[in-house]
Amino acid sequence: MCQAPALRALQALSFNPYTHPLGPGRPLPTFPTSECASDVEPDTRELVRAQNKKKKKSGGFQSMGLSYPVFKGIMKKGYKVPTPIQRKTIPLILDGKDVVAMARTGSGKTACFLIPMFERLKARSAQTGARALILSPTRELALQTMKFTKELGKFTGLKTALILGGDKMEDQFAALHENPDIIIATPGRLVHVAVEMNLKLQSVEYVVFDEADRLFEMGFAEQLQEIIGRLPGGHQTVLFSATLPKLLVEFARAGLTEPVLIRLDVDAKLNEQLKTSFFLVREDAKAAVLLHLLRNVVRPQDQTVVFVATKHHAEYLNELLMTQRVSCAHIYSALDQTARKINLAKFTHGKCSTLIVTDLAARGLDIPLLDNVINYSFPAKGKLFLHRVGRVARAGRSGTAYSLVAPDEVPYLLDLHLFLGRSLTLACPHEEPTGAGGGRDGVLGRVPQGVVDDEDCGLRTTLEASLELRSLGRVADNAQQQYVRSRPAPSPESIKRAKELDLAGLGLHPLFSSHFQEEELQQLQLVDSIRNYRSRTTIFEINASSRDLSSQVMRAKRQKDRKAIARFQQGRQERQESPAGPALSLQAPPEEQPEEEEKEAAGESVEDVFTEVVGQKRQKPGPDRGAKRRREEARQRDQAFYVPYRPKDFESERGLSVGGDGGAFEQQAAGAVLDLMGDEAQSLTRGRQQLKWDRKKKRFVGQSGQEDKKKIKTESGRYISSSYKRDLYQKWKQKQKIDDRDSEEEGAFDRRGPERRGGKRGRGQGASQPRTPGTPAGRVRSELKTKQQILKQRRRAQKLRFLQRGGLKQLSARNRRRAQELQQGAFGRGAHSKKGKMRKKM
Repeated sequence: MCQAPALRALQALSFNPYTHPLGPGRPLPTFPTSECASDVEPDTRELVRAQNKKKKKSGGFQSMGLSYPVFKGIMKKGYKVPTPIQRKTIPLILDGKDVVAMARTGSGKTACFLIPMFERLKARSAQTGARALILSPTRELALQTMKFTKELGKFTGLKTALILGGDKMEDQFAALHENPDIIIATPGRLVHVAVEMNLKLQSVEYVVFDEADRLFEMGFAEQLQEIIGRLPGGHQTVLFSATLPKLLVEFARAGLTEPVLIRLDVDAKLNEQLKTSFFLVREDAKAAVLLHLLRNVVRPQDQTVVFVATKHHAEYLNELLMTQRVSCAHIYSALDQTARKINLAKFTHGKCSTLIVTDLAARGLDIPLLDNVINYSFPAKGKLFLHRVGRVARAGRSGTAYSLVAPDEVPYLLDLHLFLGRSLTLACPHEEPTGAGGGRDGVLGRVPQGVVDDEDCGLRTTLEASLELRSLGRVADNAQQQYVRSRPAPSPESIKRAKELDLAGLGLHPLFSSHFQEEELQQLQLVDSIRNYRSRTTIFEINASSRDLSSQVMRAKRQKDRKAIARFQQGRQERQESPAGPALSLQAPPEEQPEEEEKEAAGESVEDVFTEVVGQKRQKPGPDRGAKRRREEARQRDQAFYVPYRPKDFESERGLSVGGDGGAFEQQAAGAVLDLMGDEAQSLTRGRQQLKWDRKKKRFVGQSGQEDKKKIKTESGRYISSSYKRDLYQKWKQKQKIDDRDSEEEGAFDRRGPERRGGKRGRGQGASQPRTPGTPAGRVRSELKTKQQILKQRRRAQKLRFLQRGGLKQLSARNRRRAQELQQGAFGRGAHSKKGKMRKKM
């Protein structure tokens, strides 16, 4: 009823209120009349959106029908045109649908769920309890979301509370007592606070899971179940992540109802502006190559992030680079929160140009001006590689990702290219030096031994002079061995392909070959040929006479296998002398190849004419015997009715899945924790199954280390660790003099709980103390009085009336008469009697 005048006035306007002035003869919009019950501005989003949609060229935020405070915050932030993911996602979220969005890192996912949240909440509400909840996997990502929320929602007046691990819980209790509209939290600490405060989230109507796959992979499944159990039934859920599998069965526990899936840039997983380079180096030579890249390849003004496997590698490389006068900082999971903030601020503000991190920062740190990424330890999963290099080449900038690949990490490199759908190009040994930009993207090549020797010489001198560096180096070597044992194994197909590669004959990487002259390249090739020289004779044939039995056996075997050896050497020679350079093409399985290519590859034979051939029992010797068998199997398939045993995008979806192996979520998460969060020895072995002798069963049984922990049952019926309930909230309430009834007035706690402080006397025990705006609770003074306050007030009034009627004089006279009576009654008695003693005193 109150919105009718304003709506009629606005409907009479057929123009865009953002851009067009009022035309002649058109009525002006009126203010709400006295008939309105409130002066709240009517909801005009649908009208504004309908007017803006009439324009074909309207592709900005104006066409989304946003309210003025939200639109003003977007313009103040500097956003003019929405990104593709924002253009697809924001209208669906505004319609109230559950959305699962997937887009490349740096495409503006944070604004996708903040803008609809501001539009839904609008302004500060008198309703008690938080109305929006944002869950982040790490505290760094939560802090960035908090900063972005304050900047984007500057004109909405919404209040935000930050619940993070590592901060004081007393401050978080006070923040929740101030009735925030938005809660930004990490799952572990939010569950801890919710259990301590018996917090109800029944007023939450908008839930966001930021970096959804990381939330599940970090082992937050138990906490997420507890949080979802406290949410109301009709809330809207939004899932955002840089990668997400096609099947949403693994995320069904998040409470999605008829979700809408949005996938952008699925085929082009890497940014076009990102250049990749892969260097084949030994594990002990990685430090020297890293130092050469930071000194000679990377520009001094560029910001570079170096990813390592464990925290011991981070500490060792940080100390090593500091001794070599390379400004750097390091971050890992076990680092103190204050030190982590300081190191990140140093790198962000340009105090240092290199940041050494573990996989902790692969999906959390937001560094907009990052130029280079160096993978010191090559990632074991293609999805992890995407999140590492996704920090570079954002917002139209160009960047480079350098990867140091050890010989045992080559299968992981092949898995990565199979996941990306690209072919791996090997550097040609006889390749001419290229220019500054051509022929370097996606090439696997060697590093010149002279470069490694020059840097290694200085590092050895530094290590000999520093005892601390030597101890850190030994610890890093031990951590590397532990990491190699705990990382997931590559696929068997990639292991087989890696064995077929001739890594000994690999050429120099174009990035290094362009820095050398032709004479220097010839010298390097000569040195490489000497290093790769292999004798044609075995140890049994050297310095052996013709009558020696072992020599005769080896000569006979060589004579028997001479044809196979000749074919192998000829094929390797052809691959090395190829003008385009050797390229390893990772093609799809045979059933996915086009039918025309199969017909061209298969020649006419007897089997093509006759359906059955009788008499050929012995296989014909020849080099193409295996290929012929594969062609026969391929021809037996009817392409019109044949159903392959796995889809065409199997490899891509397996890499995008949460666990990586397509199994159940619990099995996948156990292995993913070791891969992503294992940056120290304790966390690397945390998920391993241990055997323990059971006296009752008389045999060894498996245990995961969680059986001895006590658990408590919550109101939702789920069992959580008993460490969440330590009565910290009750102690905080006693310290702040807050009663349970005051907590119930907040509307966010259990209303069935009894009042604790009803029966004791004393200040602060029997009654709630006056509340002023300056108190920590920040509430007004309560007008309700308790029984003790009323009794105290009555006694005070009775005493005042007594004094006003002359009661003090009457009391003095009564006391004097009493004293005289005592004197008269005690006179004449003996000194030993009681009255005699009183007489002596008087």
